[in-house]
Amino acid sequence: MSNFLIHIHSGPDLKNKLTLGLLVAATAIQKGHNVEVFFAADGVHALNSREGEVVGEGTGDASLHLKTLNDANVKMFVSGMSAKARGYTENLLVGFNASFAMPDKLVECSLKANVVLCY
Repeated sequence: MSNFLIHIHSGPDLKNKLTLGLLVAATAIQKGHNVEVFFAADGVHALNSREGEVVGEGTGDASLHLKTLNDANVKMFVSGMSAKARGYTENLLVGFNASFAMPDKLVECSLKANVVLCY
């Protein structure tokens, strides 16, 4: 079993990239791996998506992938600086196993992961 860090920095305008990252995270969980997800830059918008809003071509629905991750109690970190710059408050985190984090947390998560994937 490996430790994965999935760093999502693409937003809904890059829906295939965003949903692919979430799909990979969900797949790793389903295969029994440990997964953490760090959302930064435009990737923070993912937590604000509703079902059917951000659907990739062959990579699924961002909202459904997030539900899979949340149901598996995957720890999600959200760049507090990115969220604030995009007008989000703590309300963005409601319903998710998520917390705001700073760049040092991304570094920490990267160092303990066996695999780091960025989307």
